[in-house]
Amino acid sequence: MIAWSPAAPTRPACPHRRLRRLLARELPHGLALGASTLRPWASASFVGARHIFPCAFAVGDAEPLRQSLAAHLEAIEWRVAGHIVADIAVECDAESAMLRIEMLTVED
Repeated sequence: MIAWSPAAPTRPACPHRRLRRLLARELPHGLALGASTLRPWASASFVGARHIFPCAFAVGDAEPLRQSLAAHLEAIEWRVAGHIVADIAVECDAESAMLRIEMLTVED
């Protein structure tokens, strides 16, 4: 068994780094990815991980940016071998000019 670490994938086939690269391509101009983390996740039927990607934005109102980014990311068919992106959430913190993108993946 591999020990859990916020910096290292939980399993050898963990899609965290691949998701980060794919997400970086989809972000609009002016949004920069911060240091990402992941947390193992499981339910009675599924095993996966929660991938958390903080993003800083330079200018603009947080809520319209959050809404448009959430709509854009949810419309994408994420292709990650051996995993399914089950859910995507985008939250905003207007006071610190930060967005947080959270993706839930489950093993296929």
